[in-house]
Amino acid sequence: MNTKTIDIITLGCSKNLVDSEKLMARLEALGYKVEHDPERPRGHIVIINTCGFIGDAKEESINTILQCCERKAEGLVGRIYVMGCLSQRYLKTLGHELPEVDGIYGKFDWDKIVDELKAGPHSQPTPRHLTTPRHYAYLKISEGCNRHCAYCAIPIMTGRHKSRPMDEIVAEVEWLVSQGVKELQVIAQELTYYGLDIYKKRCIAELVDRIAHVKGVKWIRLHYAYPHQFPMELLDVMRRNPNVCRYLDIALQHINTDVLTNMRRHVDSTQTYELITQIRKAVPGIHLRTTLMVGFPGEGDREFKELMEFTKWARFERMGAFAYSHEDGTYAARHFRDTIPDAVKQERLDRLMALQQEISAQVQAQKVGQTLKVIIDRKEGEYYVGRTEFDSPEVDPEVLIPVAERRLRCGCFYKVRITDSDDFDLYGTVE
Repeated sequence: MNTKTIDIITLGCSKNLVDSEKLMARLEALGYKVEHDPERPRGHIVIINTCGFIGDAKEESINTILQCCERKAEGLVGRIYVMGCLSQRYLKTLGHELPEVDGIYGKFDWDKIVDELKAGPHSQPTPRHLTTPRHYAYLKISEGCNRHCAYCAIPIMTGRHKSRPMDEIVAEVEWLVSQGVKELQVIAQELTYYGLDIYKKRCIAELVDRIAHVKGVKWIRLHYAYPHQFPMELLDVMRRNPNVCRYLDIALQHINTDVLTNMRRHVDSTQTYELITQIRKAVPGIHLRTTLMVGFPGEGDREFKELMEFTKWARFERMGAFAYSHEDGTYAARHFRDTIPDAVKQERLDRLMALQQEISAQVQAQKVGQTLKVIIDRKEGEYYVGRTEFDSPEVDPEVLIPVAERRLRCGCFYKVRITDSDDFDLYGTVE
């Protein structure tokens, strides 16, 4: 059995991916060969970085652990270690119910895995082992969240908001650029809160401005903003710096004031409408990505209709949605009854996403005839696959360019004339 090879399986969000990349670098410095997210781990050490956000994510994490335990029983896997959000939340329970697992760690003590596997001489680790395509990377600027929305278990797992020092982040950006990274996805549980804990003021605008001035940074994209007390100066930075993409991921969850109050979102319907209007006025052409929730306790037909009308009005260029489910330990699970049938939640979710599909098709069709700056991610079948500044990797639409047209290089930018569109993706030709 090859005990010097380690498979790291990462589940959940890009914030988990960053943790895995840091762990991979430290393990490689110990002399291990580290593979990321293999399809069939075999005969070596497996580390599972779990997600515990909602029911489906928890189920996926548990099933992955159980599958690896089965392969261990068959002699196909050696030691198993578990880390991340699920184990942070259910540390004692998992340890009792999964005796086959050799070590269970939370979200913040995963470095103890390194201590346990340390043997013999080792070299100085690099900051991270990048697992994304070489030209882009995720940049985590903080951990935790102080918001305590009624439905959300994230603060239970991650604790209070903790910003990274600005100089440390900028130094990481400089290192990433030295590795060939051109595009940064700035991520946090709540990026607009950045700086309040260590600088006693919101510093996200200052941080993004500093990152924008690092030589070699071509695109910066911002994820996971919060609508309450949104720092409007961030829009000034976006407008002033051409390498800050006209893109903002801001989760709104709902529009009905009573539902928002029950969700403990600290914002009402009027304020939400005003914020969307202000953002679009401040940054013409900006693409907004949001997340909406259906089926929260108290959402009746009237409240859902209001959500549909808001979606028609807002015309979000990018949108995801999910159905509410009780999460252990949350305010909603303690104070509200989950009385809306699953079938009703699913029907509402289907209607909302069908509406968004229509909106997306219209938004994309408006780009036909335009020339857009596109970065190429990969070659896939008969097409090169790229993205515009309005598209985050893995979650947003893509631009497809025929391979037969000419040879393109992954990680390079091209001017692409958009010739056609479908509900989500664009088709184009290089000028």
